[in-house]
Amino acid sequence: MQHIIATNQWLISGKRCTFITPKTHGFIIEIGYKVIDYMPEKTFQQYDNVIRACRKVFMAKNHDYGTAWRILRTSSITDQIYIKASRIRSIEEKGESKVDEGIRPEFIGMINYSVMALIQLELKSAEEPHMNAEVVGAKYDAFAAMARDLMADKNHDYGEAWRQMRISSLTDIILMKLLRIKQIEDNNGLTLMSEGLDANYLDIINYSAFALIMLDQQI
Repeated sequence: MQHIIATNQWLISGKRCTFITPKTHGFIIEIGYKVIDYMPEKTFQQYDNVIRACRKVFMAKNHDYGTAWRILRTSSITDQIYIKASRIRSIEEKGESKVDEGIRPEFIGMINYSVMALIQLELKSAEEPHMNAEVVGAKYDAFAAMARDLMADKNHDYGEAWRQMRISSLTDIILMKLLRIKQIEDNNGLTLMSEGLDANYLDIINYSAFALIMLDQQI
């Protein structure tokens, strides 16, 4: 008898699997499966762990420095993110870092600066920068949730394609997003048919989170 192969997708322990059934060996019918990818539950868990770690850093620095960043215009925050992305690319190309920090803190920094930028877009820069820590935390959570929802929507449409990307490619895309932001800022925030500043900052949060997930998997 010829092998008859039919496939169905099922979930096993949060993983999407392809069942191959039946495969005959004499009187024995072998039913097997192979894991083809992870369902979003794992992605959400990894994503949430990354954002939780970034928030912890953000709030610790808020404790030490307060909200002095509230005096910054969004263009200044964009430049800070650009510096971090450029340093990551430099380290990736040179293969080493003279300052023993690596690229992980830079991705964390880009997420946190992007949240700052989103807060500034909403509230505008302030001559009196003080903001209550509870309000800061609530704002952080609101924009982090917005980025998470965007990630979920794009993951639905594109699948887990980002898992096949190199971290260096994510770095390049972030730099491209920053150049777009700079151009929009030079146009006084006006666009004809492109996404605005907020959409690009949200994308930077998500691409940075993907990079951090990949870095965690290398440990």
